[in-house]
Amino acid sequence: MQAFLIRRILQLIPTLFIVSVIVFLITRILPGNPAAVMLGPQASAEDIAAYSEKLGLNDPMYQQFFDYLVSLITLDFGNSLSYNQPIIDLILERFPNTIVLAISALIIATIIGVPAGIIAAKKQNTIVDYSVTTLSLIGVSMPIFWLGVMLVLYFSVNLGWLPATGMGSLENGFWDFLSHLILPSLALATIPTAQFARIIRSSMLETISQDYIKTARSKGLKESIVTYKHAFKNALTPLITVMGLQFSMLLGGAVLTETIFSWPGMGLLIIDAIEKRDFVVVQSTVIFIAVIYVVINLIVDILYKVVNPKVNLDSNNGGA
Repeated sequence: MQAFLIRRILQLIPTLFIVSVIVFLITRILPGNPAAVMLGPQASAEDIAAYSEKLGLNDPMYQQFFDYLVSLITLDFGNSLSYNQPIIDLILERFPNTIVLAISALIIATIIGVPAGIIAAKKQNTIVDYSVTTLSLIGVSMPIFWLGVMLVLYFSVNLGWLPATGMGSLENGFWDFLSHLILPSLALATIPTAQFARIIRSSMLETISQDYIKTARSKGLKESIVTYKHAFKNALTPLITVMGLQFSMLLGGAVLTETIFSWPGMGLLIIDAIEKRDFVVVQSTVIFIAVIYVVINLIVDILYKVVNPKVNLDSNNGGA
């Protein structure tokens, strides 16, 4: 286990380096001069040139990249060009909001997707199984931006039950916080719910066909005990992997959801920074999310081994 951890941590270095290179190049090819965007349309050419020099935009590309890498290595994210405050403060302010949204979506996906997958496996080749499979396919294919707009139109505009945008505050009561959380969580949970249902269904079908399940039934055990204590326990391992990956994707892929519902998280921060050509914020936030992503994947691998000790984590032998 120790050798595995050391190997995986060392593997993070080239991964994050490649991400940093891609992010740097993308932010530099964005159309528009960041200095001109921030100074506004009435700024003179002399002011734009002076501000570009101040931002280091006139330096050679290799020098800008070197300064960028140094800032990442020293964990000096610098100051936002548009918000005029340390970027680390912006991240620490917005990241908890994204965490709340991602965890809420993951809880909804688990509560709905896992039981649906179990029921579909138990009712294989019936109308229930076909319905769950079809809904799962629709859920995976559902465009989040369209679903978000439809949820707002129906529950906010037509029925007036839930607020359309923003984030509630616990200071105004728990319902204010929860009511603002429901719609974006439902929209974000669509794909994970479908994924969980499909994974659990296929894993359960594979498990319940094993000889030890037949033996358990022959002993006269209740079907619920056979299903949940024996079959589900052994079908849980693939779900842990998918759940970890989905949680990572929720953290990094909440951009559309946060934009539609004006949820003040990391996704909305990235969109605002792109519109303002604040490439420093874009670089730092994307790298931060990339670090969280690879760390979560490492934790998933460890949990995979804890749940199923027979799994070989040695990549040389084809392990996870």
